[in-house]
Amino acid sequence: MPRLITYSRSEILKRTQCRVGEEKFGERIKLYEYSDNCIQQLEKQDTTFVILGIPEDIGVRANLGRPGTATAWDNFLDNFLNIQNNRFCKGEWITLLGELDFSEEMVRAAQLNPKIKEQRKEMFGLVEQIDEEVVYYVSQIISSGKIPIIVGGGHNNAYGNIKGFSQAKGTSVNVINFDAHTDLRPMKGRHSGNGFSYSMKEGFLESYFIFGLHENYISKGVLNEIRKIAGRVKYNTYEEICVRGEKSFEDELKIAQKHIENKHFGLEIDLDSIPMIASSAITPSGFSAEETRRFLHHFASLENVGYLHLCEGAPVLGSDKNPNLIGKFISYLITDFIKANINTKTKMAVK
Repeated sequence: MPRLITYSRSEILKRTQCRVGEEKFGERIKLYEYSDNCIQQLEKQDTTFVILGIPEDIGVRANLGRPGTATAWDNFLDNFLNIQNNRFCKGEWITLLGELDFSEEMVRAAQLNPKIKEQRKEMFGLVEQIDEEVVYYVSQIISSGKIPIIVGGGHNNAYGNIKGFSQAKGTSVNVINFDAHTDLRPMKGRHSGNGFSYSMKEGFLESYFIFGLHENYISKGVLNEIRKIAGRVKYNTYEEICVRGEKSFEDELKIAQKHIENKHFGLEIDLDSIPMIASSAITPSGFSAEETRRFLHHFASLENVGYLHLCEGAPVLGSDKNPNLIGKFISYLITDFIKANINTKTKMAVK
């Protein structure tokens, strides 16, 4: 059974609130028809960006976290399709590839207890199955000459993004990660907390910068590991920038850029680093939504950016009074990414 679920125009329009005198993304976004030759099909479409959904929370469960990230994709899509199509951002710049179907694995994961050693090992195996599919589709999108925008799902999918990116480029790649956590936990089975550990060990990830770590959640063991590879892994902390004022946000953007811009790099944003965004590891303190958007705009404007990954949002864990908050915020981040990247390409073309 094909893992990729695609959408018909009629399915998309059912989720789009069409109004006379307005034009929504759902009316203009390009759709993908399933094909054995993904690269060839994508090459035919005159678009720059390809959106892929990964509605799963198995990696989070395997990392002993609260499930719920599987609900972000539908929440996002219902909001994104109803954005106004205008001169600032156009739906026809984007192909909606579809979503990866891990429903069978999700059912099995719900039956397992990660606190039981053997059952947790089975969860690790399920995450590895997800990895394979993510690697394949990310590499196919990039090989077609387009930029993937991946909506999760847990941060375990960073591994598939990085490996797929690296394979498509034929070289190791760099990553900038906006996150409260390093996700450099030990490699004792795949889960949402060690995608970057595996990526580095296996040679897909070269240089890695973590922007805005929360000092309360960096273990001694991880700090010791970072010291051993200090040339490859650098970071700043939220407290250094926003609490103690030892570093400035703008200066840190430039320092992080210097660390990763010499090669193709991926842009990772973990939504659990933003205050009160519903997630498995929801935080009461962190960078604001506006600071997150400024961060994203900065790195999306760089020539070598290769993909965007937005993960760990869990609408089901949020407030019933604002059920669309996660999807709306993800939509803002994606349109910020598209606008910055398109603007950079336009300036390069003029030169």
